[in-house]
Amino acid sequence: MKSFIQMTLVVCFISAAVMAGLNAKATGFERSRLLVDGKVFNVEMAVTPDERSRGLMFRTEMAEDAGMLFDFGRASDISMWMKNTFISLDMLFIDKNGVIVGIEKRTVPKSETIIPGPKPVRFVLELNGGSADRLGFEVGEKVEGLPR
Repeated sequence: MKSFIQMTLVVCFISAAVMAGLNAKATGFERSRLLVDGKVFNVEMAVTPDERSRGLMFRTEMAEDAGMLFDFGRASDISMWMKNTFISLDMLFIDKNGVIVGIEKRTVPKSETIIPGPKPVRFVLELNGGSADRLGFEVGEKVEGLPR
């Protein structure tokens, strides 16, 4: 009986380690810090096409000071969606100069409705749904710490 319990614990430990490794790979984005209206956010950077297509899919929670920055490399017409995204998000559409030009608040989880940016943007910053209202973010504010 003792060896059965030991074997069960080993299997559980290995399973937990494998899952932790898979989660680390799934969230293996480069990280950075951004400043929005005096508030610091620790963001994951979605820079490659693969990272941008994966985004925050399948996440069930996100820290209050966390987010994801999508960097498209140059200003262009950008559309987002919430397919396979389980948490509501606020999307801040940011132009090449770091100015917020649009905010989509409290997006609907798992929706495939297209969310277009209001004009060409280089960046989209995704934060927890309700953050823009809670922190008073407005169009026209500048985001600091963006890649050049």
